[in-house]
Amino acid sequence: MTDRDDFLRWVETELYEAELALHNGDAGPRRALWSRNEPVSVLGALRNAFGQREIDELFSSLAKTFSKCTSHIFELQACDVWGDMAYTAGLEHTSCSMDGQAGSYTLRATQVYRLEDGEWKVAHRHGDIVTE
Repeated sequence: MTDRDDFLRWVETELYEAELALHNGDAGPRRALWSRNEPVSVLGALRNAFGQREIDELFSSLAKTFSKCTSHIFELQACDVWGDMAYTAGLEHTSCSMDGQAGSYTLRATQVYRLEDGEWKVAHRHGDIVTE
């Protein structure tokens, strides 16, 4: 097993479950996987956030927006691990309710991760909506 294999297993399990929980209205699992060390940032499809306070506010707001997720698929396009840093880039296909309205969307999402105390933590996310 390589560092990359271990990282991908984490992406496919813990990270995936946290994203699924967020789209069902629970930001706790996502926030638990985010770094508590600065810098942290989101360049998001709905809103940007920089620093711990703004990240907390963003995730809380998203959890209030999302519910009733029926599908969340992460289509990995690229990833790599270099020591205590890693990244993923891919497409997130999601079907859920946003503010009570059922719908589906696809995001292009790139994330940067840091290995902190033996655990992967998200440090940066960029996501934008794929338009037809």
